[in-house]
Amino acid sequence: MNFFEHQAAARRTSTRLVVLFALAVIAIVVAVDLAVMLVFGRGDGAAGILLFTTLVTLAVIGGASMYRIASLRGGGEAVALQFGGTPVPVDTTDRYLQRLRNVVEEIAIASGVPMPGLYVLEHESAINAFAAGYSTSDAAIAVTRGALEKLNRDELQGVIAHEFSHILNGDMRLNIRLIGVLFGIMVMGIIGRRLMMHGGMSRNSRDGVAIFLVMALVAIVIGYVGLLFGRMIKAGISRTRESLADASAVQFTRQTAGLAGALKKIAGIHEGSRLGARGETEEISHMLFGDGIGFSGLFATHPPILKRIQALEPGFRAEQLERMQAQWRTTPPNGLQEDARMGLAGAHDALPAASSRINVTPAMVASQVAQPEQDDYRRADAIVNTIPDDLRELARQRDQVMPLLLGMLLASDPAVLGKQRIEIASRMGNEAAEVALAFRGRLAQALHPMQRLPLAALAFPVLRLRPRPELEVFMDAVFAAVNADGQVSLFEYCLGRLLHVQVRESLDPARYARFGRRKPGNVKQEFATLLAVVANAGSDDPAEAQRAYLAGMQRVLPRDHVPYAPPAKGVLALDAVWEPLDALDPLAKQVMVEAITAAASHDGRICVAEAELLRTICGVLHCPLPPMLERA
Repeated sequence: MNFFEHQAAARRTSTRLVVLFALAVIAIVVAVDLAVMLVFGRGDGAAGILLFTTLVTLAVIGGASMYRIASLRGGGEAVALQFGGTPVPVDTTDRYLQRLRNVVEEIAIASGVPMPGLYVLEHESAINAFAAGYSTSDAAIAVTRGALEKLNRDELQGVIAHEFSHILNGDMRLNIRLIGVLFGIMVMGIIGRRLMMHGGMSRNSRDGVAIFLVMALVAIVIGYVGLLFGRMIKAGISRTRESLADASAVQFTRQTAGLAGALKKIAGIHEGSRLGARGETEEISHMLFGDGIGFSGLFATHPPILKRIQALEPGFRAEQLERMQAQWRTTPPNGLQEDARMGLAGAHDALPAASSRINVTPAMVASQVAQPEQDDYRRADAIVNTIPDDLRELARQRDQVMPLLLGMLLASDPAVLGKQRIEIASRMGNEAAEVALAFRGRLAQALHPMQRLPLAALAFPVLRLRPRPELEVFMDAVFAAVNADGQVSLFEYCLGRLLHVQVRESLDPARYARFGRRKPGNVKQEFATLLAVVANAGSDDPAEAQRAYLAGMQRVLPRDHVPYAPPAKGVLALDAVWEPLDALDPLAKQVMVEAITAAASHDGRICVAEAELLRTICGVLHCPLPPMLERA
């Protein structure tokens, strides 16, 4: 499946989750009602009592689910911290953490998404990891210390690529909702255990203690009904998605050895993938890379480890695993030592000249959304390693990241630049405005067009660390800078919009996480506006621009006639299109990407600057593209 098909499947799974939740709630309500009937019989007031208990049960389950989801409203960071994650410092000197950051940076840039937050589960010696969040803007990846120490670089890359597939394919928001749903289903058992503890410590009469204990016992029994349903729901939803994530990780890295090696080490070392905090692990077991609890059969959240290995290496046999187990019992694996023996270092691709033109087709570009390949990793490595060290360092500094990002948005026209300076100074102060202006010259001189978005992606985790009031002021300054007088290039406008979207979503991730349902026929005018702006930006010849516009419209609305008309407000007309177009059905978004590509490349070729513009627009619309659109 491609990105859009994965997104559509995730939306269907969300619907399935609602149905399963409803069935589980019905089963719990029936169990409660049966218990009440056994206690009170079928007398005259039985109907009223049953109605009351049914409403109370529904309220408890619904309230518990909403409470748990609300507790995770902060997105990936909230999940990672609640389950024991320690943030990875941007300036860490720990070699294992440095390697983790390098691997994640490489995959983030190759995937075209912001750098996620990084966390380590310091007290877990098993090999495991999870991704959490509502979208790419608030994503977090947590890795156990055992995974960092025992996996070599290729294996770590395979695990991270597996987690990135969950980030890109919409699994994360489903996983957070699943935590809330499961908490609601199992809350009766939690109440029962609390009642049992309270009853056992109570000093009241024996009759009172007995009533407490009976109520607790009933609640625990009903809780086990919820637990049974909860584990079945987790297993049914998680197993398929874990298999898909393995396949996506192989597609990302274009090699099976790394992911297969990580799975072999899980199967071969004593700690495996089981985490120490059993109660907490139960809640997130469906999110983990490996089985964190040890369930099998009907309740297993992951396919059997041997089957996962054999799906990657069909010739692998259990006897080989036994030999590995014997070897690792005497000599536990060490990832950094294996890296040294393997000599993991590669040549970097050179970046193409800014004036280069590449061959693309709409279908080819759409197929690359969130689907990086091996050449994308080489280019990502080249992009990161050729960004000047001083700019990379600025992107990691909390007090410099905002002026640095604003510097990318500043115009070259002195008149526009002066107005932008005034707008920034009025919101963030003269010093921030002057620093942004100083950075503008350095950025224009030192950055290749393909490095602007990646530098912003590397800066984003540091930006998210700033207090909310400062981020809101920054968002206002970004908006003012790109709208200073309307004389802003399409790329600068879209980059400003991309920053705005990412910051907005990181501040309130749960609010903006949803799967779209709109169809192209419902957003005809928005399509016309976007394609007209793209076509007009790509050519000074009105006739040529009209042909580009029609090429895009033919892709998305072939039966409709919406005449070409360059928007009077220029790029500012796009303010009205982003929300409706972002709400498109996933498969409709695929057609949209093809239409934008057709308009930008109606002659079949685009330059590097046009490719970066296309990547920026797609980023705003949550369709991340890899760093280069032409395959090696």
